[in-house]
Amino acid sequence: MKSEKGFALVITLVVSALLVALVTEFVSEVYVDTSSRQNFVDGQQASLLAESGVAGGIKVLQLTMANQGFTSLLDPWAKPLKLDDEQGSVEVTIEDEAAKINLNSIAGSNGTFIDAYYPIATRFLKKAGLSPDLCDGIADWVDTNDEPKPAGGETAYYRTLQSPYGAKNAFFDTLDELRLVKGFDATTMERLRPYITVFANTLPGSPTPVNINTAPPEVLAALDEGLSDDLVGRITDYRKTTPFKSPADILKVAGLDKIGIALQTRIQTRSTVYRLVSRGQVHETARIIEAVVRIDGNQTSMLYWREY
Repeated sequence: MKSEKGFALVITLVVSALLVALVTEFVSEVYVDTSSRQNFVDGQQASLLAESGVAGGIKVLQLTMANQGFTSLLDPWAKPLKLDDEQGSVEVTIEDEAAKINLNSIAGSNGTFIDAYYPIATRFLKKAGLSPDLCDGIADWVDTNDEPKPAGGETAYYRTLQSPYGAKNAFFDTLDELRLVKGFDATTMERLRPYITVFANTLPGSPTPVNINTAPPEVLAALDEGLSDDLVGRITDYRKTTPFKSPADILKVAGLDKIGIALQTRIQTRSTVYRLVSRGQVHETARIIEAVVRIDGNQTSMLYWREY
């Protein structure tokens, strides 16, 4: 009799343990399911906020360009745009792609370096502490022949890598492609990324003037061998209060009377291509959209779109 009672007690304890486990599992699944649904909803809302940020940034650019014939760092678009409400927040930053070194202007499809731009690229690399021979890799990547330059690499070289592939033999479509080019490791890319682009308002294979109103000192210094740190400083100081309205205005900067004429062919004061980075956040969930747009009057062309 006692053994039967003991056995019944054991059965009761086992059943109770199973019920507790089942209830715990059920509660856990409900919590996870509810949490997953909430995260999904938050992600969708954050994505919509990021999209609205891109649309708002484009509108700011359109209004700026409609009201003046130049673009500068004094314009509304050049400052971060941020909006908070009860649903979440969105923050948009905008970069002028004409303020950067254009990789698609270094060499033509025949592999020949572009005389009006190649020196700018090599000076920039030297000042950044990098080898100007990196231009050889870029030229071989975009040209349509299979003759490697001294420090470059064509398909024959890329086929010897652990994960083989071929040279593109066409101009860059995205900046991330540069990571595939000989010589451009992660460290080099990290150093160059803020100052380079593959998007411009000129055709690939042709020189891209740099916006004198928005280019950072590192890019300005590469425009001419005669641009010392002092002269670059004078340019940036001048534009802090008085944007350049035309390339000829460069002659108004003290000390640029000798090289100013040559500089006018390498600069512009009005850009049409911009990179927008919009970050939408709802609760703890964030979505980021990177977009590159070309704005020509009321017409806007989307050149690049990435969400993550």
